[in-house]
This record gives sequence, structure tokens and C-alpha cells, in this order.
Amino acid sequence: MSKQAERTSSRAFTSLQDFFRGGRPLIYICSSEEERVYQLLRDAARALFPAEVPVWSWASTTGLAGPPGTRHGDSKLGPREVLDFIATHPDRGIFQLLDFHDFMRDDTHIRRRLRDLYSRCMDSGKFIVITSPVRFMPDDLRSQLALFELQPPDFEELRVFLETELALLEQRGFAVDRSESAATKIASSLQGMTLEEARHALRRALSAQGRIDAGSTRHIQEEKKLIINKSRLVQYVADGTQMGHVGGLDYLKKWLTERRKLFLERDLLTAEIVPKGVLVMGVSGCGKSLSVKAIASCFDLPLYRIDMVEVFSGSHGTPDAAFVQACQTVEALAPAVVWFDEIEMGLTGQGSEAATSMGRIFAFFLTWMQEKPRGLFIAATANRIDLLPAEMIRKGRFDELFFIDLPSEEERVEVFRIHLEKRGIDPGGLQLSRLRKITQGWTGAEIEQCVVSALTTVRLQDRSLAFEDLHRAAQNVIPLSKTMREQVEHIRSWAYDRAVRASPREAVY
Repeated sequence: MSKQAERTSSRAFTSLQDFFRGGRPLIYICSSEEERVYQLLRDAARALFPAEVPVWSWASTTGLAGPPGTRHGDSKLGPREVLDFIATHPDRGIFQLLDFHDFMRDDTHIRRRLRDLYSRCMDSGKFIVITSPVRFMPDDLRSQLALFELQPPDFEELRVFLETELALLEQRGFAVDRSESAATKIASSLQGMTLEEARHALRRALSAQGRIDAGSTRHIQEEKKLIINKSRLVQYVADGTQMGHVGGLDYLKKWLTERRKLFLERDLLTAEIVPKGVLVMGVSGCGKSLSVKAIASCFDLPLYRIDMVEVFSGSHGTPDAAFVQACQTVEALAPAVVWFDEIEMGLTGQGSEAATSMGRIFAFFLTWMQEKPRGLFIAATANRIDLLPAEMIRKGRFDELFFIDLPSEEERVEVFRIHLEKRGIDPGGLQLSRLRKITQGWTGAEIEQCVVSALTTVRLQDRSLAFEDLHRAAQNVIPLSKTMREQVEHIRSWAYDRAVRASPREAVY
């Protein structure tokens, strides 16, 4: 398949061709990727017409430029003159007008002329394409303008881009791995970036290791983290937590391992059996966040967290508009795991003055959960799931609702072992089973702090860790299950027969 044929199978081209085939003479493309838009227009000019039509480009700084081989006596046309040129141009063509939104906003004559051109260019083979990073739709042009918000390139478009970039780097003498497996892995890591951002990410990887291969994805992910985190609405979480780093939760782990196969085969399956996501509730400090990070590793996918505090901060417009923006951002990043942390606070925990925005957010979220791309797996966490509306937790929104309870005796020993090994301590001779009773009712977070406290003591005394150090540290811990007994018991009683347990049940805590 040729590069043009591959590009014309991309999501962006498929969406754009509908406007041309529908004969829309005025198209507004909201995007900062001017070069990418121009290439898409070139592809459309070749693929969608019986004979290729020329693509013209105009900017206020450079004037009008035609395709190679065409000439225009006065290339320094202003905004009004370029519209006059289009009106009198005798042949078919695609005319790209860069940053024309400013002239549409300030000049009523420009808006009137565009409305005239809408009628004149209809069925004439002439198309005016306004390209701008700013979305601006004047009321008097709203019915004539066809709006196309260009999303980041999909996997097919990135593969074509990557093939071109690697060929150029190879010509310049750099070592590149152009194998199918390496290209697939690199293109997947570039998803969610613009083509220009992807080009910078490749240069970063090349600078770091002197070549481009499958190992370059680590450097690409670092660049991606910087790019995604700039918006603050969506955060890229590069944690690396594996399933083995999570103590206990055998039922949850088994469920995820089984669904991993289905998720990997999602393009071959009907939509209703492709895993959509899980809602994980439980006592604070028992491993909900850690479990979400492990899900991303289990599915071998990047993890993105939508920050609900940032959504309601007011820095990105109204909360409902910011939430929609965040969801649209992660759609472009698919396949991925999307994490909604403490979702009950984001959707129900704001003050009464935000009730209207919360209602719109909730309504959008329910619809989005049903219509989101199948490459997105949603992982939501909640401390107080009883605060969520029934519509949120009914079957069909999430595949399963899991409850993470206080860890059992065996799980507490496993959590001790994990945290000791994580810090380079061999737990073999520490008699961890003797800590079962004294740590009854503890959370995983409290076990971790016990380990940290004991290690701090022995480091100050410059000696090795012993069982007595853990035991002494444990005697100073008052667990949440005692300090917040009523709240913890309320959460556990609510989940008793309403959620699937993440771990085997233990009779006594």
C-alpha cells in the first residue's frame, strides 16, 4: 500500500472527506497543525476528485501561494483581496486560509464576502478551508461554516509519518530500526501527540541513545509526559507498578488477568464483550490507587489520570467544558487506561454553587462511558461509593464493582514482604508471621509506614533491621480502623453484599 493510500485510511482523512463529498464550500478546521492540514488537503485533492485539483495557501504574512507550476501576479494579497481572487478564479481548487478567524471577527465585510462565496462556490469545485488553532464561529456564518476539530493523528497516520521520518534519519547517517515490530511499538508510544510533537520526541530519543529502535519508547514516553502534563487536566502517570507489587487482592488480579486477553483482542470482538472498566472502592489506604497503576502494567498500556480538582479550578473555563476537554484529550490517547481518582468527590462533592455544572458533567460522563473508544479502559476509584448516584454504578457502566477491604492476616504479611523487598531488605529472617496479630485491622498504607519508621530507626543507628524494630514501630501505630471506626464500618457494611470482593473473605478482623 502506498503512503498516500495509508494516509487516506486514517481517521482524520476519513472525517475530512465527508465534508468534500458533501460539497461543503466553507470548512473551518480547528487545529494548530498547519502543515498536517495542508498535507491532508493535498491528499484530498488527489483522492477525492476525478483529476487532481490545486491546493492554494494564504497567510497574512506571506500572501497567496499556489501549488508548484502555478503563478499569481500579486502574491501579497490581503484578506479581502484573496476572497476576491477565489470568487473570480475560473478553475476548481482548494484554498487554505490560515488564521482567518481574526479577520472574520473584526471585519463585517469579510463575513459578508464569505457568505457570498458560500453561494458562489457551491457545486463549483472550489472549497475554502479556514485553518486556525482558535475556534471562532460568527453567528452570521454559523450555518454556512462546517466545523472540523482535528484530533491528534491516529495509529495509521503515525505509521506513515514514522516511516518518512526514519527514512530521513537513515539518509542522514543515523542508526534506525525500521522493522515492523519496532515501528509498531514506536508508533504506539507516539499516540496522543501531534506530528510536530512526535518529531521532537524522536529527536529527543535520538539525542539520548544515538539511534531509534524499540528501546526509544522510554525517552518518547518522557517527552510525552511533559506534553500531556502541560494541560494539567490530564496527567500522564509513569509509575511502573506491577501486579507483583500489590499484596493480596487475588480475585481482582484473576479478573484482570482474564480480561487482559479480551482487551488485547478488542478489534476482533463485538463491543459488548470488550472490557470497559472497573470501579474500585474501599477503605482509604488499602491499595485502590496502587491497583489502578497495576492495571496499566497488566494491560501493557499507558496510564492517564483526569484531575477533577483541576477540572473545578476555573483555570480551563467552566467545569463541564473542562471535563469534556479532558475526556476528548484521552480519547486521542487510546489505547490507554484512564484513571478517575476519588470519582465520588469529583461528581458529587462540590458546593451547591457548582450543582448545575456537576449535573452536566454527570450526564456527559454517563453518555461518554457508553460511547467512548473501545481502546480506553476506565479505572475509577472511590472511598464512599454510597455517595454516587445509582445510574453510575448500575451494571453496564462498569464491567465490575470491586471492594478492597482491610487486608487479611496472610495479605498483611505479604504487604510487609513487598515493602521490605522494594527497599532492598531480605524479609527471610524477620519472622513476619509474628506481626499478624499486632497489625489486625491495619491498611496497606499503615504497614508501609511501619516499615519506613523501622528503617529510619536502624539507619540512624547504622545497623541492620531486626524483627524487634518492626515490632516496636508497630506498637506506635493507631490504625484508621480504630480512629475512624464508624466510617470504616459504614463503608464495609455498605459493600458487604453490593460489591465483588477483591480478596477472599476473612471471618474476623
